[in-house]
Amino acid sequence: MFVHQRQGSLEVICGPMFSGKSEELIRRIKRAIIAKQKVQVFKPALDDRYDVSAVASHSQRKHEAIAVKDTTELLRHLDPDTQVVALDEAQFLDESLIPIIEDLANRGVRVIAGGLDQDSNGEPFGIMPILLAKADYVTKLQAICMVCGALASRTQRMVHTGGQVLVGAAEAYEARCRHCHEVPHPTGDRLLEDLTQGS
Repeated sequence: MFVHQRQGSLEVICGPMFSGKSEELIRRIKRAIIAKQKVQVFKPALDDRYDVSAVASHSQRKHEAIAVKDTTELLRHLDPDTQVVALDEAQFLDESLIPIIEDLANRGVRVIAGGLDQDSNGEPFGIMPILLAKADYVTKLQAICMVCGALASRTQRMVHTGGQVLVGAAEAYEARCRHCHEVPHPTGDRLLEDLTQGS
């Protein structure tokens, strides 16, 4: 018996900075184009580190993209004939995008979202935890710890400024493993301290 396989899905590529997320996203975009699929690529307008109108990796690989401020702007640019929608730096996009992604995948569109799963404090970042929970496929990449050379799953902020969002590259961040990653006031340390004092 022949079973028709529907194509719609959500793929999430995550990991720390310098782990190759944008590079992997660009690789998948190029393969979809080779397969003669109609592809649209979006990125947050906030991220203009390497190029205003392209997804760009730290190694300078690029692919043209539409920079959007929010979900409303993304919807204005979305072509109904698009077969593959790629989103770079998804952690910067707003929560109203989640039902749109779900609807696209349910209607047969392949959605590929790349982004940081953790902020520089090691906490879940933006809409990424929800996307990871809803994903059909997850690829978690690792970088190399700049302190000890082990596999790195965290991003260390090297400049001290307030706020969760600070768009930057090697001048502001390093990849770190769990053991070399430093947070000013780790939640776990506070919790252990509270439990110790309470006992």
